[in-house]
Amino acid sequence: MSQVTPGSGRDRVLFQLKTHGPQTAARMGKRLDVTAMAVRQHLAVLHGEGLVNFTDERRKVGRPARVWQLTPYANDRFPDSHAELAVDMLGAIQDVLGEEGLERLTAERTRSQLRSYRERMPSPDLPLEECVAALASIRREEGYMAECRRVRNGVIDLIQNHCAISQAAQFCPKLCGDELTLFREVLGDRVSVERTEYVLSGDRRCAYRIIMQTGEVRKESDTPLRCDNG
Repeated sequence: MSQVTPGSGRDRVLFQLKTHGPQTAARMGKRLDVTAMAVRQHLAVLHGEGLVNFTDERRKVGRPARVWQLTPYANDRFPDSHAELAVDMLGAIQDVLGEEGLERLTAERTRSQLRSYRERMPSPDLPLEECVAALASIRREEGYMAECRRVRNGVIDLIQNHCAISQAAQFCPKLCGDELTLFREVLGDRVSVERTEYVLSGDRRCAYRIIMQTGEVRKESDTPLRCDNG
């Protein structure tokens, strides 16, 4: 099945639901600069394909609002980094080398990622938002649909709207634990990094809050923070 890119109308609707979560047709229409009716037509087709579903939420005034969301089947429309092959390989490694061998493999993967990321990251002396924006860009290239948002000076959220290794992570959750370690190592001792949303815990995405350590808050960059998919 083809992967989603923000191109066709239906793919743009899927992309909106993936990046912004459950929402009404009217809200999607505003974001896409089209009519709610046009969005509903796309949703009707996607619903027939089993890619989206809806719930009718009661409101204090007026009729219930129909809120749309992706179904698990929609995950196949986003990058999966050869999920089936990855799971098969992890299973074979576990069979041959056991849990200890699997842990050594994931640890080596993290070390390799760390070396690669450090080569591409800007100087750690630059403002925090510039470093997190660079990290989000790397993750976006790897299929995680990553973005970052400044919460306030010294506090930034790194959001991954898609897990590019979801099936492998379900088989080997340590991959996700190592992801947190990777971010902490790349961004350095001047910040704390905590996971605030987690796909394996039932959340729709993974998100991390990055906070400058007390006494280290620096002047924000003079340029606007650009961490999104644009």
